[in-house]
Amino acid sequence: MTHPPRSHRILTSLCVLTLALCSGCDDDDKPRRAAPPDASESSQDDAGTPDAGTPWDGTATPLEERGNWVDPGRASACDFDTADASTSPCQEPSRFDVSSCDPTALAALEQHGIYMVDLRTERTLGDGGTLATGAFTSFRLSEDGTQDTMMGQPLLTRDTRDGGFSLVSRTVTNTTTTLRGCDTLAPDRITGCFARCFGAGAIQKGTFTAHRVAKWSGEPESSGGLTLLSETHVATGEPVDVYVAKSHAYVVSMRRLGRNGGLSVYDVSDPQHPVFKTSISLPQDNLWNAAWAHGDALYIASADSGTVVYDISNPAAPGFVRNLPSGTYGVHTLLVDGQRLYAMAPESGTFVYDVTNPLDPVLLTNISLPEPLSLAGPHDAFAYQGRLYISNANGGYSIMDVTDLENVRHLGQFVHGNKAFAHHSAVGTFAGRTIAFEGGEGPGAHLRVLDVTDPAHIVKIGEVRKRNVTSIHNLILRGQTLYVAWYQEGLRVFDVSNPTSPRQVAHHNTYRETDPERTDSPFTGAYGVRVPGDGHVYVVDSSRGLLIFDEL
Repeated sequence: MTHPPRSHRILTSLCVLTLALCSGCDDDDKPRRAAPPDASESSQDDAGTPDAGTPWDGTATPLEERGNWVDPGRASACDFDTADASTSPCQEPSRFDVSSCDPTALAALEQHGIYMVDLRTERTLGDGGTLATGAFTSFRLSEDGTQDTMMGQPLLTRDTRDGGFSLVSRTVTNTTTTLRGCDTLAPDRITGCFARCFGAGAIQKGTFTAHRVAKWSGEPESSGGLTLLSETHVATGEPVDVYVAKSHAYVVSMRRLGRNGGLSVYDVSDPQHPVFKTSISLPQDNLWNAAWAHGDALYIASADSGTVVYDISNPAAPGFVRNLPSGTYGVHTLLVDGQRLYAMAPESGTFVYDVTNPLDPVLLTNISLPEPLSLAGPHDAFAYQGRLYISNANGGYSIMDVTDLENVRHLGQFVHGNKAFAHHSAVGTFAGRTIAFEGGEGPGAHLRVLDVTDPAHIVKIGEVRKRNVTSIHNLILRGQTLYVAWYQEGLRVFDVSNPTSPRQVAHHNTYRETDPERTDSPFTGAYGVRVPGDGHVYVVDSSRGLLIFDEL
């Protein structure tokens, strides 16, 4: 058996697309064209019913788009002195004014935990005003003598004794970050000031609020009757997505912490007792990020080699068939709608295949957008009623008419404030209007509700935010219920019968500091969620593995 080759670079950065709007195949060698999906047909896992039949009357008040990060104001009275750059190092304690701080409150802090940090950077303007922008970092303080870290890098200095709080870290590029604690807002939140310096010169300064992300201010572990049936550790890499078909859960993983990624297969016919069947980890091809099954085919998004096709006619033992190369950075996400497979390839566009024969995909076209619309390329997409909704990383949210692949048309664009990262969406019909539930990625990334009935005039009509230091990831719409994998916030379930006001009806906090391989990365926790209609909800957590719940 031959295996798909590894591309010469992995997905470490995203570049700009400059391709034409849509390129197809030569007329002399034109492949068969898959019929467009019926208007009532939707992606089997991801879309709501054609009309959820809600009591909502379709009216809404347009909301301002503010981006992901919302300025919370100065977090602390302490400050950093930039004037001493020629005489003292950037991390020198004397350069931080903590005279108005509360060492007693800092002394009461537990001396361990994983914190995500909201950095409010401040720049003085020519008129004397201040421009504030958001940034982030993270740190982990150990209690057992293991390594303290900041964004995964070992701390140079940790001084948290007797009411002091000072952490210093340096990157491989010689940028130093120093956090000085000042006060506590709650047992799980520290405020203070910070400086980022290159050598002795400050390049950023401001205040911060650090949240201990495993604390939810008294919120219980679970609510709304969301019952955890089983938890299965995944030994292959870092699990990031799951697809359920033929009573089997197919979990894909990325390379992480020195472990190769790949595929792990579990028989979930008894969801309380999943049975491990096999795992696949190819030495030269195992940075896998997404999975989707169609008929006897399992499609895997690989950053190394594009779309990898496996035969799951024997669901417990996938057999390699072929790979579909898709550009320098491979494929990041994919989905099947009707008889079409869409594979989203950063830099290279969205590859569309006819999968009438699931094990023999035939390339139909490549949908791509010019730079202003696609900045960093397609990250994910959603298909609904003849339209493709593309999350274009930093380029925004594009709506494409894909009823005729010979004439793909760009219908409209939603641009996020501050070029916030577009990540994932789900679309349904409510009270006769087409509604998109859309999420970004990165600190402060949250749920947006968009009325996309008229793609040329997209209107934001609702939103749900969690903590400024956490990020939404993937979401699934089932009728009037929206299931969201929200990294450190775990699984969140919303009643969206009135889409202008999503109401949380259940949750489960999957994130625990003590989980094996848990790190201080901002991108850890609940990654993927699937609700395949078998009465259960499947979640993959980057550390805990495969979690199965009863569906509400």
